Amino acid sequence: MIPRFGATPEPGRQYRRRPGAYAVLLREGRILLTYQDGAEPEFQLPGGGIDPGEASIYALHREVMEETGWTIAPPRRVGAYRRFCFMPEYGFYAEKLCSVWIARPVMQVSAPTEPGHEAHWFPAGRAAAMLADPGAREMLTIALRYGGKRRRS
Repeated sequence: MIPRFGATPEPGRQYRRRPGAYAVLLREGRILLTYQDGAEPEFQLPGGGIDPGEASIYALHREVMEETGWTIAPPRRVGAYRRFCFMPEYGFYAEKLCSVWIARPVMQVSAPTEPGHEAHWFPAGRAAAMLADPGAREMLTIALRYGGKRRRS
């Protein structure tokens, strides 16, 4: 069962499933987060939606590049969580299915290309406090605790 974080789904409301891939980017004791300026400005784990027919790993690399300008080493899966929310940039309510991976940023090749995004480094011990999404905070904590190694069930 995938844990749920955040708001409880509203009875009778239609939610679109929105799978996504997100990254905990750890390098030299610091975490790379993205700041998204928009209707609800906030710091987030870099990542986003997986397009129809797109592999999650490809989406992860694409989203990290768009939102931070960095390439990443091969990622390792940390876990997954769900959250129900309104997505103002798309105008619909979504059940977000968030897969989270840990990876090392390798090289910055550009500034973020996604409009309204900025890349920011934070000390690993401070990064979780910057994240608005409680599921992302939990996944970051797990990633740092286990170093990205898969947990035994």
